Amino acid sequence: MKEKIDLSPNKLVQYLKKVPADFTKKDIIRYIEDNEIKMLNFRYVAGDGRLKTLNFVINSLEHLDQLLTAGERVDGSSLFSYIDATSSDLYVIPKFRTAFVNPFTTEPSIDILCAFYTSEGKPLESSPDNILKKAHDVLKERTGYTFEALGELEYYLFSEIDSIYPIIEQKGYHESHPFSKWGSIRREAMKIISEIGGIIKYGHAEVGNIIHNDVEMVQHEIEFLPVPVEEAADQLVIAKWAIREIAYKYELEVSFAPKIIVGHAGSGMHVHTRLVKDNINLMSDENGLTDIAKKVIVGFLKLAPSLTAFGNTVPTSFLRLVPHQEAPTSICWGDRNRSVLVRVPLGWKGTEKMILDANPNDKDDDHHYMSNQTVELRSPDGSANVHLLLAGMTIGALYGLEQEDSLKMAEKLYVKAEASKVKNLKQLPASCFEAANKLLKDRKIYEADGVFPKKMIDKLANDLKQFNDKDLSEKLFGNADALQELVTQFIHCG
Repeated sequence: MKEKIDLSPNKLVQYLKKVPADFTKKDIIRYIEDNEIKMLNFRYVAGDGRLKTLNFVINSLEHLDQLLTAGERVDGSSLFSYIDATSSDLYVIPKFRTAFVNPFTTEPSIDILCAFYTSEGKPLESSPDNILKKAHDVLKERTGYTFEALGELEYYLFSEIDSIYPIIEQKGYHESHPFSKWGSIRREAMKIISEIGGIIKYGHAEVGNIIHNDVEMVQHEIEFLPVPVEEAADQLVIAKWAIREIAYKYELEVSFAPKIIVGHAGSGMHVHTRLVKDNINLMSDENGLTDIAKKVIVGFLKLAPSLTAFGNTVPTSFLRLVPHQEAPTSICWGDRNRSVLVRVPLGWKGTEKMILDANPNDKDDDHHYMSNQTVELRSPDGSANVHLLLAGMTIGALYGLEQEDSLKMAEKLYVKAEASKVKNLKQLPASCFEAANKLLKDRKIYEADGVFPKKMIDKLANDLKQFNDKDLSEKLFGNADALQELVTQFIHCG
C-alpha cells in the first residue's frame, strides 16, 4: 500500500497517508480543519450524464459534521426527467473516497461525489452511478471477478490559426510543439486531473488537425489506467469537467463531440476493460489471450447494437461511425486491428528482454510487471452517459461469460483484414433511432437482476427516437451547410 501513497499526486492521499478507498469522515474533517478549507461542494451525475454542483459555506464544525453524515436534499425531478415532480425529493450522500481539493475555486474548497437516495433511505434505482454499482455487484457475485476499465478521452481545442508553425491536417498523431498546439493545456489538465483522483496513463496529441473558417482545431487525448469500473466512470466525468474548466480559463473552446467537421477525424471515447481476481489479470496467460477474455469480447459483440444507446447518444455519433475509417461499423474483433469493433491491443507477452536489449548496461534482473492485456471497445464517443455505458458493458461482459456458444462465436467473428471489406458481418446501428430499437430488443438482458429499471429503458429509447434521425446521413448527403449546422448543434454534448 505504501507504494500507492508515496508518489501519489492526490493532495488528500499525500496529507492523510491513505488511499482514497480508506478515507473516512474524520479524515475529511481533519483535512478541512488543518488546511483552512472554507467551502464544501457536493457533486453528482444526473440523468444527462453531466456533473452537477451544490455549494456550501462551512459555518461550523457541527454544520460540517452534519453535511458529511446526512448529506442534503435536492429536487430529483430537475435532475432526472423520469422522476415525477409530485414526489421528487432525493438525498445526496457524500462518498468519501471521491473527495478532492477543488483546483479552480478562489476560496479553498473540498469537493465530494455523492450518491442518490430515496425518501426511504434506499439507493435511487435509476441514478447512473447506482445502476453501474448494481451491474458490477451482479458480476462479482456470479463470477468472483472484479471488472476494471479505463477510458480514452479525445477532444478538440479551437483557436486562431498559428501562421508561424501551421498545423498539417490529419497529421497530428503524437506531434510535438510547436508543430502541435496546446500541449500545455493537455499537460495542465493531466496534472490537475491526477491531483483530484484520476489515475492517468498518458497524454498526447492525436491525429486530428483541422483548419476551417480561420480557426484551427487540434485534437488531443488523455488515457487512464485500469481501475474498478465504478471509479473509471467517476474519473472520466470529473476529467471532462476539469478539461473544460482549464480551456475556459484560457478562453479556448473545447469539444468532446464525436464529429467536429465532416470528412475529418472524429473523437471517440474508447474503453479498455479487463477482469481481475486476486491481483491477477484474467485476460491473458502464458498461452496468450484466455477463454475468459474471448467470452467477454463476444459479450460486447452480441450487445454492441444496443450498447450504442448508451455510448453514442446524439445524431452526430453516426457521422463518426462510418465505413472505411478507424471508427468501427462492422461487429467483429481482432488483434491490433483498428478497423474492428473490439480490438485486442499489444499486451507485452513474450517481450521481457526488450528493456535489456535497449539498455545493455543494465544488469538488474528486476524487470517484472503484471500483464497489461485489455480488450478495447472502440464504438463509444464523448456523448456517452459514462456510468450507463460502463454498466451496459459490465452486463455485456457477464453475458458473454455465461453464454454457452461464446467461444464458438469468438472464432467466427475474428477478422484479420480491414473489417469493412469482410462480407456478412452484422453492422452497428446507423442512427439514434435504430439504436433505440436495438435497446428495446435487448432490454430484458439489461433489466435482469434489477440493474436497469424498465422505466429508464423506456425513457432512454424514447429520447433517442425523438431525434428522428433515421436515414439522416443519406438525407443530408452533399448538403455541407446542413451537416455543419447539425454538428454545431451537438458540439458540447456529453
